Amino acid sequence: MAVGILVDCFYYELGQSDFVHTFFSTISYNLEKDGWGTKYPLLMNDLYHNKLSWNDVKVARTNLIEIEKQLSKLSPEHIVWDIVDISKKPPWGETISPKVTNLANYFATADGETFIKVIFKSMGVAVEDKYDMKLKKI
Repeated sequence: MAVGILVDCFYYELGQSDFVHTFFSTISYNLEKDGWGTKYPLLMNDLYHNKLSWNDVKVARTNLIEIEKQLSKLSPEHIVWDIVDISKKPPWGETISPKVTNLANYFATADGETFIKVIFKSMGVAVEDKYDMKLKKI
């Protein structure tokens, strides 16, 4: 089942639900030393579990910039498929595109855009239109 970000009537597809969960698991495991949502609650708790208010997008955007910088320093071997069971590995193993050089560009949509770029786009629309952001399965 595909997951994307819904802002009003605009839908920004990310990818399969397990891959989206992997994105957030990787952020939490590698960047939030005190556990899920402790460093980036707006993205990890509000957006992931419920909704991100358009009023909070400015702070969340700053967090996402920091996340992108930190993930770009980590090699693909630091992927965390599922934070609940970190022994799980991606179904494709270590066979990845040579274009994937770090964890910031590991997560991409079917169109080749990184999750981070898609989230930034949806944030822009949320602020411009004053609508909250929600992760939505279709």
